[in-house]
Amino acid sequence: MSKKIIECVPNFSEGRDLAAIENITAEIKSVEGVKLLDVDPGKATNRTVVTFVGEPDAVIEAAFLAIQKAAELIDMSHHRGEHARMGATDVCPLIPVSNISMEETAEYARKLAQRVGEEVDIPVYLYGAAQDREYRKDLSVIRAGEYEGFFEKIKEPEWKPDFGPTLYSKRSGATVIGARDFLIAYNVNLNSKSTRIANRIAFDVREAGRAKREGNPYTGEIVRDENGEAVRIPGTCKAVKAVGWYIEEYGVAQISANLTNYRITPIHIFFDEVCKSATERGVRVTGSELVGLIPLKAMLDAGRYFLEKQERSIGVSDDELIHIAIKSMGLDELGPFEPREKIIEYRMADEADEHLINLSCKEFANETASESPAPGGGSVSALVGALGASLTTMCANLGANKRGWEDRVGEFSAYAEKGQSIKAELLRLVDEDTRSFNAIMQSFRLPKDTAVDKAARTKAIQDASVYATQVPLQVMRRTYEIFDLAIAMVEKGNPNSITDAGVGALAAEMCIHGAYFNVMINAGSLTDKEVASNLVSEAKDIRAKAVDRKNEISAKVEAAFI
Repeated sequence: MSKKIIECVPNFSEGRDLAAIENITAEIKSVEGVKLLDVDPGKATNRTVVTFVGEPDAVIEAAFLAIQKAAELIDMSHHRGEHARMGATDVCPLIPVSNISMEETAEYARKLAQRVGEEVDIPVYLYGAAQDREYRKDLSVIRAGEYEGFFEKIKEPEWKPDFGPTLYSKRSGATVIGARDFLIAYNVNLNSKSTRIANRIAFDVREAGRAKREGNPYTGEIVRDENGEAVRIPGTCKAVKAVGWYIEEYGVAQISANLTNYRITPIHIFFDEVCKSATERGVRVTGSELVGLIPLKAMLDAGRYFLEKQERSIGVSDDELIHIAIKSMGLDELGPFEPREKIIEYRMADEADEHLINLSCKEFANETASESPAPGGGSVSALVGALGASLTTMCANLGANKRGWEDRVGEFSAYAEKGQSIKAELLRLVDEDTRSFNAIMQSFRLPKDTAVDKAARTKAIQDASVYATQVPLQVMRRTYEIFDLAIAMVEKGNPNSITDAGVGALAAEMCIHGAYFNVMINAGSLTDKEVASNLVSEAKDIRAKAVDRKNEISAKVEAAFI
């Protein structure tokens, strides 16, 4: 069963004392089963955003130790910084990553909050999905008044902490712990030092907008409803909180935003909305910066968005999409933007998972030719299939960029995007085939001293063998999709690349034949003959159809030269 994984992103009110930050993160790293992904200190904000992931119990233990250490090292009575704050550990959200619901994640947040309140003696407030009371779900509402104002706020009955003492800690302040969706902390830079302009832009774009005023929109009297509440003019971006500030460290004003649901307002849409508002106010966006990590999907979607605006094909590699996103939003203006360090999926990935595909062509060939049985025919077949997908994708991109075919960019872009999807899956399966073979070898090494051992070993061998049969079958399924792309490129694509499409089809057929051999040899060791028969039957069907499709495409390619 897949592991439950949650992410934790505590914000500590210390961004200048690197020794203190290291002592706090050392507590996180001390917990087995937790992976520290990112440590992002800010001098101007005097705040450090830390990101780590792991199984829930390990994450809760690491978070507790870090909060405890922060309470020892950070004296809030001396803290000054640009960011709103109320405690040494200002906020500690938990985010569901995989195989766990928001409800389960919220329960872990409550568990952590109770332990912090009881054992560290810090007032703790729940927020987000962990908070049952509606008026206390919003972090900004809880934190209103900040550290200085909470000495009195905590005495109000409606602001009694959820856990911990009801007296405010002068040294440690209070902490907010909760569960939420993935939040992107993102700052957009201006060619101005004006906090006033930055705030006006922030009000234009954030969901809460600004208060409506009589006459002058900035100095006029606030319009109020029948309940005395300010009437608001909403901003252009939902699920966004934003303020303007000046960062002395960089000498620029910024719009500092939290995108609380990037599926509602993606980062690229927010960036463009800020650009529009800035232009209207006579200033220019010069770039932006990401605080903490960002999901891969957000970066890929941004890359596609900007390529489409350029009327270019979006069927390019993930690396190219990310590069376009970085350059389009100026994410590298204030410092290098390293995708392997800033994208959460890349930080979580185990380098061993992509060992083979990260080798050079020469290294891959040498490793295949060594005395080790893996990588073998399955991995090589998947790689050939990936190259076939790459060739047909190239043909599609050549069509999308052909002079005079500007009205067909969307048509060829869709083909190229499909090809990129097939290529990416087949590359993953290059390593997966070798991993599945290694799993069989490992199961044979299991103990067989007792009857229980023998039964467990037999089951492990069979489970591993079934999976080792399913992997090459999946290679066959995805590779077969290449034929649709190849024939489209032969019939509709750039005539100068017709032979490339033909070679792509040949590579696809070779891949399918090679993967078929692996299905057959692995299926032969299965004791469940019904399962084996079903897998073999599907493999034979795909192989037979592949021969026909390849012959059809080859005939069309040859006919073009007669």
